Amino acid sequence: MRAPRADPDPPAMHTAAYRSQCEAEEHRHDASRAGPRPGLTLFALALGTFAIGTGEFGSNGIIQLFASDLEVSLPLATYAVTAYAVGVMIGSPVITVVAARYNRRNLLLFLVGLFVVGNVLSALSASLGMLIAARFVTGTVQGAYFGAGAVVAAYVYGPGNGGRAFATVMGGLTVATIIGSPLGTFVGQLAGWRAMYLVVVVIALLAGAALMAWVPRTDALAGSSVAQELGALRRPMVWVVTAVAGLGISSIFAVYTFIAPYITDATGSSPALIPIALGVFGLGMAVGNQVGGRLADRFAYRGLVSGYALVLVFLVVIALGGSSLAVLLPALFFVGATMMMAIPTIQVLLTSYAPEAPTLMGAVNLAALNLANALGAIGGSIVLGIGLGTLSTAWAGLVLTLAGLVLFALTVPRFPPPRPAAPRGPARAGSAS
Repeated sequence: MRAPRADPDPPAMHTAAYRSQCEAEEHRHDASRAGPRPGLTLFALALGTFAIGTGEFGSNGIIQLFASDLEVSLPLATYAVTAYAVGVMIGSPVITVVAARYNRRNLLLFLVGLFVVGNVLSALSASLGMLIAARFVTGTVQGAYFGAGAVVAAYVYGPGNGGRAFATVMGGLTVATIIGSPLGTFVGQLAGWRAMYLVVVVIALLAGAALMAWVPRTDALAGSSVAQELGALRRPMVWVVTAVAGLGISSIFAVYTFIAPYITDATGSSPALIPIALGVFGLGMAVGNQVGGRLADRFAYRGLVSGYALVLVFLVVIALGGSSLAVLLPALFFVGATMMMAIPTIQVLLTSYAPEAPTLMGAVNLAALNLANALGAIGGSIVLGIGLGTLSTAWAGLVLTLAGLVLFALTVPRFPPPRPAAPRGPARAGSAS
């Protein structure tokens, strides 16, 4: 029941219950007016992240193919993968700020279009330099898409469900690790590496059509000002949480990057088991992502603390017992699951510190994950380079995640996000950025 509008400032308006009721009623009213189909909207968002994840992870599976075709060494070919990560870390926040005034629906459609262009250029690349440039352009889409997608998903779910919203958008990426990446690699091996990028283009076009059809046209998804988005970057705790994410999540990549040698060198198993191990890891990520989304909405820090603390245990299991396949495979599942538990909480924390810039905070979160990717791979390479053995990459991941957990303990509980002020009237749905 709505409060009477005759008294603009009744005492009830200052209660959390009234605020929650107003937000929920305004959300239902706007959703009914816009006529979205929540399930289809969420599916469209996840299909977009599935396309992004398939292109990102599928590239790892075809490095040897395009290295041979473009007549470059394997180490040089990896620059194309690195260029994508750089595009995410640098390009995505820039695009998010420049496009701050765009309605989130329009921004998503623009990003899908740019993603299609990037993958078409990747497929047409006649040299490594052109491929590197194309992968950089493609990478600029990822963080901005996740940020805008999280805003749309939060609108669909309603107030108080930011964790579930981000987990939904991340869901397509986790499915890509289970299905999309192996499928893309298979297509590349069967029809050539260029065909993999063309398959990604088809998936992206389908996602664009789904977004156009099922993301509602509504002022509730209106953009914000450039100054407002940039203002969020002046807050020290935004950078602290980004560092917590970059350090802590790196252990997932200190393991994922080296799954192939885990299987062939540490356990002495057939390379045919590598896709199975990757699938097990991806399944863990999918499960952890869903659990983490619910934890993020119910508890301030539990998803992050539990995820970081539990992954330390399973990293030790891999380091000490990973030479046994019966130990390694379950441990891979739980490393993926426990790390993904933390990511929705990181997104909720970032948005809590900068509630006026949720799209940029989504881009920052993805930039932090790509920083984690680089840190995990570098840490693993260092311990391998000094001769500590294949499974030692798990110790590198443990050190990095422990550093992230310590940084969190020293900062975030001491400087928690401010509580949102109770509104003096019903929240206007069109204020969402």
